[in-house]
Amino acid sequence: MATLKEVELKIKGVKKTQKITKAMNMVAASKLRGAQEKMEAFRPYAAKFADVLSSLAERAGGDEENAPALLVPRAEVKNIDVVLMSSDRGLCGSFNSNLIGKFDKYMKEKAAEGIEIRLICIGKKGRDYFRRRKVSIVGEHLGVVGARFGFNVAINAGRGLIDGFLEGETDEVQMIYSSFVSMSRQTPIIQQLLPITSVEQAQDAPEKEDTGYIAEHICEPSVEELMAEMLPKQVYVQIYKGLLETSTSEHASRMAAMDNATKNCKEMVESLTLAYNKARQAGITADLMDIVGGAEALKG
Repeated sequence: MATLKEVELKIKGVKKTQKITKAMNMVAASKLRGAQEKMEAFRPYAAKFADVLSSLAERAGGDEENAPALLVPRAEVKNIDVVLMSSDRGLCGSFNSNLIGKFDKYMKEKAAEGIEIRLICIGKKGRDYFRRRKVSIVGEHLGVVGARFGFNVAINAGRGLIDGFLEGETDEVQMIYSSFVSMSRQTPIIQQLLPITSVEQAQDAPEKEDTGYIAEHICEPSVEELMAEMLPKQVYVQIYKGLLETSTSEHASRMAAMDNATKNCKEMVESLTLAYNKARQAGITADLMDIVGGAEALKG
């Protein structure tokens, strides 16, 4: 059985840990508010951008010979680049393991079909995990998720993906990010970036209702010129949206993890305090028995 001193040191250590987890919970909650506001403000823009692009694509017609290269799917897919978004720091529950597991499952499925997968990592946790497993990593962007970042981050990442697709280095580009559903639910999503689909649709996202109507937009200059300008921006917009969603999800996951850790620390303190009191009472009882025994011996 642990001595009183050992139990007392454990209680002090757990209380210090509780202060740290509580502080981290408050920091995550503060960051979450700002990240959630940005994400919710950008969602309508991303959705409307996709709607306008879909309308223009419908008006451009289905002639693949004259269609922009970013819209035309490859006849045979042999190489796929995957953008994996994860955090740079831990202590956020199962956030990173869910994203890593999503990519791992996707990679095994494509490997069974004979398709080669190359990885572009946004975030240190995903990069470190797959670097140890000798997965082909062709690009990395660190210090983005969970921090302050601008639209230029999405532009820098998107340009490399577009150049690789146009030059024939890859036949398809997918993005794996964490979709923020609620404070208690963040879902890993796979979304195709290239070739650009006519309607924005993530593979694992719930299907949108078909309204049966696509808005007619008056175009100036021509549809072709607008498409050439808007198609690369669609890639940037979707990457930026994914970063905002993933960043918000990370803060929410860390806040929940630190809240659970704080509650566990409280329970441990109560349990250790009970053990301390029992050990202390046992020591007092043993001392009293020694005193009584000694007194009885002296009487005899």
